[in-house]
Amino acid sequence: MSRRHAAEKREINPDPKFGDWTITKFVNVMMLDGKKSVAERIFYGALDIIQDKMKRDGVEVFHEALDAVKPAVEVRSRRVGGATYQVPTEVRSERQLALAIRWLISASRARSEKTQKERLAAEFMDAVNQRGSAVKKREDTHRMAEANKAFSHFRW
Repeated sequence: MSRRHAAEKREINPDPKFGDWTITKFVNVMMLDGKKSVAERIFYGALDIIQDKMKRDGVEVFHEALDAVKPAVEVRSRRVGGATYQVPTEVRSERQLALAIRWLISASRARSEKTQKERLAAEFMDAVNQRGSAVKKREDTHRMAEANKAFSHFRW
């Protein structure tokens, strides 16, 4: 990592179907081996499944699921005088989004439904209803930060 200046942010084009850059970001993280069209097919298929099951707009449900999974605080390791403390810190908005996307994708891959479309759709619906692995991960992160609140004066 360069110390001279921060890396410049790359411009991300919004996705072709909905014109939403968050969807593009999600698809890019979900993509394996550079197969973007496969990742897009899975994502759009999951939105179609959500639309059929919940009778609501799939993109709206996707954004609600992301908001349900975004963490507000997390713990970071900080060495002070030979001891390592887990210091709770607030999460920047870009990192909130990145963590939410990562957690939703890993939770959906760990599910037992037959196809990835079904897994992703089920994880989105569970996140909207405040259950599922991704929401549990966020709650665990918040619980960890709450437990280590005593070390918050070590924040830098």
